[in-house]
Amino acid sequence: MRAGVADIRTRRSPRPDDRMRLASTAKAFSGAVALTLVDRRTLRLDDTLRKRLPQLPAAWGSVMLRQLLNHTSGVPDYSRSAGFLDELRADPRHHFDSRHLLDYIADQLLLFKPGTQYRYSNSDNIAVALMAEAAPHTPYEELLRQRVYGPLSLHSTSLPQGYRMPKPYLHGYDVSPSASPQDVSEVIGMSGVWASGGIVSTPNDMTRFIRGYAGGRLYGGKVVEQQRQWVKGASEPAGPGRNSAGLALFRYETRCGVVLGHTGNTLGYTQLIAATPDGRRSLTFSITDQITQSADAEGLRKMRAL
Repeated sequence: MRAGVADIRTRRSPRPDDRMRLASTAKAFSGAVALTLVDRRTLRLDDTLRKRLPQLPAAWGSVMLRQLLNHTSGVPDYSRSAGFLDELRADPRHHFDSRHLLDYIADQLLLFKPGTQYRYSNSDNIAVALMAEAAPHTPYEELLRQRVYGPLSLHSTSLPQGYRMPKPYLHGYDVSPSASPQDVSEVIGMSGVWASGGIVSTPNDMTRFIRGYAGGRLYGGKVVEQQRQWVKGASEPAGPGRNSAGLALFRYETRCGVVLGHTGNTLGYTQLIAATPDGRRSLTFSITDQITQSADAEGLRKMRAL
């Protein structure tokens, strides 16, 4: 089902093979990579930052991979740090060194003892990707191709560093009541979000991804069981129904049943991907406007209800 247009200038209809920014649903991809490595025993869920990434602050050393994956790590969010935000405001297309994004918070202590609280943080999935590529000494982008794109036949999915969108794409807009919609599809570069939100994909690919990922097709049953140990916590923005957090996957209890998935939003885009636990039924829900609790609480309420 579709409504509206892919581009308000040309009035072209949206298509399931149009590219779009995935925002934080990209966190599910870093989870998929890490958990396939856990399945092959290249990584362990109890591996710590001290063991795998000793170059990171010693104060974070006890944080485990599983705590990064379910946002109970206590690592501060680099994307909220003054230094990062100042650079982004000065030049939204600034090219960040994606593998050094955590440097912006290297002088900060953990927010709480790992495993004792839930707090959604973009830093978590940056650290997940760094741990993943450190274990087999393989770049994260290559791990995505080997562990996710290939096995799930995702032919139109990529992790760009720049601000350009591959064509054809769904144009994202800044929609405010007092002005006409502004095309913001290519305002921000992706190097500053990387494994936490930088992936570009299509509705077709996202459907294949979430059916395979939520359905447990990428790794064995023991890993799936670990992934589905739920803690109290919501995705951002909150998904439909009652939310709980697993390992790079959220459980949404709705009046239509239980689905597993992830949400995300960034400038110009809001996403929800979800599937039944067996992966047989799924939903890819994409809006070409950013809908958040702080900016549009009523819009978010309506979206979650829908």
